[in-house]
Amino acid sequence: MSASDAPLSAPTRQVPEYRSDVLSERSSRYCVAIFVINEGSKVRAQVAEMHSLNFQIDVLIADGGSTDGSLDLEFLRANGVRTLLTKTGAGGLSAQMRVALAYALDEGYEGVIVVDGNGKDDISAIPDFARRLDEGYDHVQGSRFIPGGRAINTPRSRLVGLRFIHAPLMSIAARRWQTDTTNGFRAYSSRLLLDPQVSPFRDIFRTYELHYHLAIESSRLHRFRTTETPVTRAYPASGKTPTKISPIRGNSHVLAVLFRAVTGRYRLRDIGHD
Repeated sequence: MSASDAPLSAPTRQVPEYRSDVLSERSSRYCVAIFVINEGSKVRAQVAEMHSLNFQIDVLIADGGSTDGSLDLEFLRANGVRTLLTKTGAGGLSAQMRVALAYALDEGYEGVIVVDGNGKDDISAIPDFARRLDEGYDHVQGSRFIPGGRAINTPRSRLVGLRFIHAPLMSIAARRWQTDTTNGFRAYSSRLLLDPQVSPFRDIFRTYELHYHLAIESSRLHRFRTTETPVTRAYPASGKTPTKISPIRGNSHVLAVLFRAVTGRYRLRDIGHD
């Protein structure tokens, strides 16, 4: 093990304030965490489909502060959701992730499968992520671009950015080729999330940083096992691309976060921790 890979003391865990509505008891080894904010009928259809498929994996919803009424508790209870976590503190996606991952660890789950609540992902792949966790993998990346995966109606600009900027830079930093680095359909082991050098529970993770940090560090640090599993992600055949990332300001922010991640700005030794 090199000096840079030596374990470090993690800072105090930082998790945004949140409210939890627990609808049932824990019943599975792993859980699925759905990240959502104002997804309306899309998240309701996704939750109902997951319930009908009966994966027998507990479902958590990490809400960033929806105001559209899509997450009423009776609907969630009737469709098998175990807990609704509503972030009331500051931050975006990575803050929602910290809420869900911290709750999952506190509840004793051995791994967390994460997916967006916007209906783009084929959730029938969830058992494949669980099997990969069973096999001992610590970071499982869903990929549209490996055998068995499908990319349906992906906007050309996104494909170009992914293939020629995002994936190459992430792969260099991770020291391993990664094919679908913008895809948020993933799974994490508790071993990865609890590692003091990885230390995901820091306020520096607010928007897209945490997805990138976990993908890079799980591969860069040799004590973890990483893999990809095929998934399908579909965009509408016509009309406006459904996204919360604005064309100029949003994409500029994504690129800034990407460059900070691949240059190690989120590693503990680079932000002043011993």
